[in-house]
Amino acid sequence: MAQIKRLSQSLTTNTTVFSALAIFGIGAYCTRSYFLQSAHAESNECPVMFSGLGFTTLRVQSVKAVNHNTKRLVFEFPDQNARSGLSLTSALLTFSRPKGRWLPVIRPYTPISDLNHQGTLELMVKQYPNGKSSTHIHSLVPGDTLTFLTSLKGFSWKPNLHPQVYMIAGGAGITPIYQLIRGILDNPADKTKINLVFGVNTEQDLLLRDELEEYKKRFPGRFDYVYTVSRLEEEKGGLKKGYVTEELLKGVLNGEKDTKVFVCGPPAMEASLTGSKGILARLGYNKGQVYKF
Repeated sequence: MAQIKRLSQSLTTNTTVFSALAIFGIGAYCTRSYFLQSAHAESNECPVMFSGLGFTTLRVQSVKAVNHNTKRLVFEFPDQNARSGLSLTSALLTFSRPKGRWLPVIRPYTPISDLNHQGTLELMVKQYPNGKSSTHIHSLVPGDTLTFLTSLKGFSWKPNLHPQVYMIAGGAGITPIYQLIRGILDNPADKTKINLVFGVNTEQDLLLRDELEEYKKRFPGRFDYVYTVSRLEEEKGGLKKGYVTEELLKGVLNGEKDTKVFVCGPPAMEASLTGSKGILARLGYNKGQVYKF
C-alpha cells in the first residue's frame, strides 16, 4: 500500500503524467468495452467489469452508515449479469475529483462483497480527517457515480496453501483481511484454519463484527478471533482491553513453520509488527511468512 500512496502523491503533483494516464485510460476503456461487449455477445459467460486498465464508472445503489466515520456503499453494474472479475485479495483504484480540486485523487479500496456476486459490488470506506478521497466518497448518495481506474492484485492465495493462517487487522485494515477470510471459508474445497486478531480504538470500530461472528458460528473448528479495544472501560463479552501487543499475540500465534501471517492496519501498528526487529520476528516468524497488505 506504500507504493500506492507514493503513486497517488506523484499523480497529484505532475499534470503531465496525469494527462498521459487519462488519455491512455480512456483509450484502454474504449478498447476494453468493445472487446467485452463482443465477447459477451458471442458466449454465455458472465461479462467481467474489471479486466485491465481503463475507466469504469459505477452508480451508487445504496449507502449505509456503520458508525460515526464509516460507510458501506453498494455499486451496481450496468449489466446485472456481470461479475467483478477480481481475484481474491484484490483492491480497486478509485479515481475521483473532490469538490474544489482541479486535480483528481487516486486511492485504493478493497471490496468486502463476494467477488463472484453478479450485479453489484460493495465497499466499506472510513472517512479520515482531511481525507480527500474518503470525504468525497462519504458525500455520495444513491444515484451518484464513482470511477474506478484499475484493479490491484494482492497476495496470490490458493486453496489449502497453508493448513493454518493468522490475520492481524487494525481499524479499517479489516477490509482486505475480511475479503481473504470469506474467500477461504466460502470455498468448500479450502480447509484452511484461520485465527484473527482485530485491534480497534472503540467497540463501535469493530467493523464487520456481525459477519465475523456468523463465520465463527458456521466454522467453529476452523475460524476464531480475538477482539482487543484500546479505549474500553472494562473487559466484557469477549472483548479484551488494550492494543495488539507481543504478549497478546503470544497467546494466539503458535509459531508453526508451515503458516502465514497477514497484516493490515495503521502504519504505527504495522511498523511494530513487521520488520527485522518487529514483534512477529521476535515470535519466530521469518520475513517470508509475513505478508503486509
